[in-house]
Amino acid sequence: MKSKRLWAIVLYFIFLAASLATGFKPGIQTGRNLLDFAYQIARVLPFAFVLIGLFEVWVPKKTVEKHLGTGSGIQGYIWAIVLAGPMVGGLYVALPMAVTLYKKGAGLGVILTFIGASSLCRIPMLIFEASFLGIPFSLARLIIAIPLVTVSSAFLGGVLEKRGYQPNMDL
Repeated sequence: MKSKRLWAIVLYFIFLAASLATGFKPGIQTGRNLLDFAYQIARVLPFAFVLIGLFEVWVPKKTVEKHLGTGSGIQGYIWAIVLAGPMVGGLYVALPMAVTLYKKGAGLGVILTFIGASSLCRIPMLIFEASFLGIPFSLARLIIAIPLVTVSSAFLGGVLEKRGYQPNMDL
């Protein structure tokens, strides 16, 4: 499996090099998109991972279990939404943070709410959205989306926990 991935990556870079050598515009644009994406990621991820590392070290497991654990009730879901709000970097940051929360004892439903909220409720995204679509639209979207994400996450987390589901969090 790993050799197939390696070959796919090698073939991709051969395609980019051949596109550059022959002037194949779609291939050149693909290379530019790759460089732009890598630049955007390089600007956000190192700082985000430092903050996640500090969270791992500074926030005790008992605190996470108390506020985000399976026994935290609705408070855990509210904390998950509040924690997701100021995040930058989207799912590139939210998924490693979700792993950290899980390892520190957060409930599965709360983690699913955190992941959903990090896609819906990020403050930088809301400001951008409100400037183009208006504040009433952004508020209506939040009023509808947050309860739906919370209820579906709580339901799915409860079902998975009852079945003894253990996510593979080996990174």
